[in-house]
This record gives sequence, C-alpha cells and structure tokens, in this order.
Amino acid sequence: MSSRAIVHLFLHAAIPALLAWMFWRKRFLSAWALMLLGWIIDLDHLLADPIYAPNRCSIGFHPLHTAPAIAVYAGLCVPKKTRLFGIGLMIHIVLDAMDCWLMHAGSARG
Repeated sequence: MSSRAIVHLFLHAAIPALLAWMFWRKRFLSAWALMLLGWIIDLDHLLADPIYAPNRCSIGFHPLHTAPAIAVYAGLCVPKKTRLFGIGLMIHIVLDAMDCWLMHAGSARG
C-alpha cells in the first residue's frame, strides 16, 4: 500500500475525530462514530471490478461518489438529526476528491 493511500485512510478517521473533539467534545465518541459512518459509501466499491484499484478516482466512478449522491449528502448536513452523518459523508467525499487531485497531479508530473 502506498504512503498516499495510508495517509488517505488515516485522514478518513483523523479529520472526523478532530472535528468531534473541537465541536462536540461532550459527546466526542458518538459524534466521531456518526461521522465515521461516512465510510459506508465505500460499499459501492464492491460493484467495481477490481474492487480496489489504487490509482482509480472514486469521484464520478462509483455510484455513491457521483454528483446526485453528493447533493443528498450535503442535504443531510442540514437537519440536526442527520447532520453528523452528513458531515461525515461530505468529509469522505472531500478527502476522496483530494486523493483524485493528488493522483492526477502525480501523473502529470511524471
């Protein structure tokens, strides 16, 4: 596994933890867990062949990583009952988009 992939996975856990600590400290564990549920959208990787391709951009490729799905995730950030889950989904999408950008920037250089 590449260092980029390791950092990417680490950030998927660390950023929700940091936000939970900063904004929901009294309920840190539950806030962090609800944001970590954003990883559930990676179930759409099971529909791909191969399931994991280290240099494939998820955004726009997997069904739960497309614009209509992202619009739903943004909407989930509004109601208080779904806000933490929605934030977790949006963090996931932003991190995946950043990973795509890094992949493209790396391939352009080299």
